[in-house]
Amino acid sequence: MKSKSATGNLVYSTETGRMCPDCRHPIAQCVCKQNAPLPKTDGIVRVSRETKGRAGKGVTLVKGLLLDAAALTALGKTLKAVCGAGGTVKDGVIEVQGDHCVLVIDTLKKQGWNVKRAGG
Repeated sequence: MKSKSATGNLVYSTETGRMCPDCRHPIAQCVCKQNAPLPKTDGIVRVSRETKGRAGKGVTLVKGLLLDAAALTALGKTLKAVCGAGGTVKDGVIEVQGDHCVLVIDTLKKQGWNVKRAGG
């Protein structure tokens, strides 16, 4: 078997799209991430605003969602569309650019989540 360095670090293929760097399968068929357990939470979704490490620009953070990566990305896309802002999903946390805490809380409550405002 060839080592990873001998085969290169393939991250994208024109045939299948993005590739997992660990198992070298397409992201949709990744075998190393599918069996990863979901993080433990207390069932409360916490929404906060943070500016640390962002040159004074504020972002709205959504933490504590017990969802897999695909569902978390879909919810992040929905929240960004509702707020009319950009953002990302990193390490199980949804980041929406700007101060949209009230809008995010209302949207999540309409979807049936138990939501609390965190951090003041």
